[in-house]
Formats: sequence, C-alpha cells, structure tokens
Amino acid sequence: MQVSAHSSVLVHFSELVDPRVDRTKLHPLLSVVGIALCGVICGADSWVEVAEFGGSRREWLAEWLDLPAGIPSHDTFGWVFADLDPVGFETCFAGWVRAVAPATGGQMVALDEKVSRGSHDRRAGRTALDLGSAWARASMYSTSRSSTISALAARRRIASSNTWITCTSTSRTRW
Repeated sequence: MQVSAHSSVLVHFSELVDPRVDRTKLHPLLSVVGIALCGVICGADSWVEVAEFGGSRREWLAEWLDLPAGIPSHDTFGWVFADLDPVGFETCFAGWVRAVAPATGGQMVALDEKVSRGSHDRRAGRTALDLGSAWARASMYSTSRSSTISALAARRRIASSNTWITCTSTSRTRW
C-alpha cells in the first residue's frame, strides 16, 4: 500500500520530539509542523504568512490534522520552530522527501501566477489581468496563459495520469 502525502507527513514527523512543556501544548506538534510545511511549499516566507495560509485553508487542513484550538498564531509557529531540534527536524524532513519522491515519479510542476497592477477597468467591468505559467521539468514542457485557470488546465495536461508535486508562488491557489 502506498502512503498518501498527507499521512506521510504525519508518519515521518511522528518521531519529532516536542520541546514544549505540557501546559503550553495548545496545538499538537504534528499540526504545527504540517501547516508550516504546506505553507512554505505554497510560498509562505514568514510565520505570519504561514498562519495566514493555515487560516485560509482551515477546512482542508482539518481533514488530516488535529486542530482542537484552530490554527496556531504566527507567534506559536515561531516559538515552536525556534525550540525544535534542527537535526531531528532534518532527519524527519529528509525521510518524508525520500518517501514522497518515488510516488511522484520525479515529476515536478512549477506554477507561477502574477496579477498585473493597474490592468483592471472598473468602468468596463473588467478585472485585472491574471498571468499564470506552468513548467514541467521532466517533460521540458512550459505554458504561459493570461488566465490562471488556463494555466491550471495546462498543468493537468502536463501531469496526465501521473502523480506529481505542485510548487506554487501564489497565495490564492486551492489544493
């Protein structure tokens, strides 16, 4: 049986030692780590952005993480990761990456989305220009579209029936 990416995170990070004392464990360590990993993969560059990511995807995260107190604050992410054993985290992370890599067949699709400032026209009822692109390293295929929906459709063509990992720089991407 192949382990799914979600449960793989939980399995591989289950051995990570929680540095917090019991009275400060409002959020389970695996939930904090799972949200942080997903947030960073989706382009979060700070603990504030990781917390915002978690808040915007709470329903999806609740499907596979225990969120008894909701999404942790940016301070909680910072405190927990500051106290984690870096070698222990690296060991868990490397094990997770090794487990996920074969499931994707080495295929990675990179997405990029930009909204062109000032390209909207409120009088004409036209929204801003949304530029999206997708690049599949394994097949050396690239696409660029003026609609993110078109880029996502192209991504599906790139991926065909294979399992793949998607990396994106946009905070509006839905999983």
